[in-house]
Amino acid sequence: MSEHHPHEHKSHTTEYMIVFVALALLTALELAIPNLKVAYHLKAIGLVGLALGKAFIVAYFYMHLKEEKSWLKFIAALPIMAGLFAITLILESAFR
Repeated sequence: MSEHHPHEHKSHTTEYMIVFVALALLTALELAIPNLKVAYHLKAIGLVGLALGKAFIVAYFYMHLKEEKSWLKFIAALPIMAGLFAITLILESAFR
């Protein structure tokens, strides 16, 4: 009998280490942003953008969304789209 393993285990160590380093660099950037001499709203936008980017990286690699079907990726993106819609409504009403 020959041993055939259709689902052989593939090591993700290198990929995870690259993602870990990327997340560490983004975290270091997050720690540096508050010390920048720029307007408050630019700091806030930068920090929120970095937080969303890190959340995407964690979901995509560590929660294995990259291996899911596209419809499931869309479902995972719905809360982000809902949040952007809410922000748009808030800004629209604030500037009336």
